[in-house]
Amino acid sequence: MTHSIKISKGLRILFPYLLLIPAGALLAVFKLYPIFSTLANSFLDDGQFSLSMYENVLSDPNVWKSLGVTLKFILITIPLQVVVSFCLGLLVSTTYKGVSFFRTIFFSTFAISTAISVLVWEKIFNYNSGLFNSILGVFGIELQGFLVSSDQALFCIIVMTTWKGCGYWMVFFLSGLKNIDGSLYESAKIDGANLWKTITRITLPLMRRVILFVCVANTTANVLLFAPVQMSTQGGPQGSTNLLMYEAYKSAFKYANPGRASALIMILVIIIGMVCFVQFKFLNKSEE
Repeated sequence: MTHSIKISKGLRILFPYLLLIPAGALLAVFKLYPIFSTLANSFLDDGQFSLSMYENVLSDPNVWKSLGVTLKFILITIPLQVVVSFCLGLLVSTTYKGVSFFRTIFFSTFAISTAISVLVWEKIFNYNSGLFNSILGVFGIELQGFLVSSDQALFCIIVMTTWKGCGYWMVFFLSGLKNIDGSLYESAKIDGANLWKTITRITLPLMRRVILFVCVANTTANVLLFAPVQMSTQGGPQGSTNLLMYEAYKSAFKYANPGRASALIMILVIIIGMVCFVQFKFLNKSEE
């Protein structure tokens, strides 16, 4: 009898860990294994350890051009998405009647599949019959190239991704805003603080951790952006939207060079780490 009780206690201790096995197996197969496999492939050349892949990548002018496009993309997209999402969160955090409708509308942009949203924006940016050029024509403004213009295509991709992602990041800001004690705003109102002072002195300091999370997650999502580029521009025109992620895709599936693709992916990981490090240092500075 005593022995059976000991077994049951042991099973009771192990049971939570047993439940984690399926999730842990999926994580290992679909997350950890690809990471270590990519890292290994980036240092292998004909089965031998070598730095040749990194040497070839870093000496390729197309890669440096792609790196410049990627940095330009994330330096514009990340602050834009964070600011717009935060403003949307402020807008829908009120208790006015009908605000739930606008929350649904704003979040619906994320609920729409990426493929459908890209197809819609392609129609809007179309050179000959797009909505934007039709509106510009009414005012006598000449047709704009948009997706077929090397000067405008990247900004079109930025618009697509911002429209698609802001509703999602808005939810995190809304959650953080709901956790702020309302009495703080009441006290600020009594003291005569205007909206700007309320946001900068109460909302932003108390939302710092949420902002940090959104910045880091947003960085990862945008540095690894692929679908809009693949569907709308294929890295063109003239390489103006050839992000590093798309360059890695071309290396693996178009040029059949998985080693080069692995090296590019590891460079992307380094970029993500550096940007996130700067975000951590900047957003945690005042707390320290």
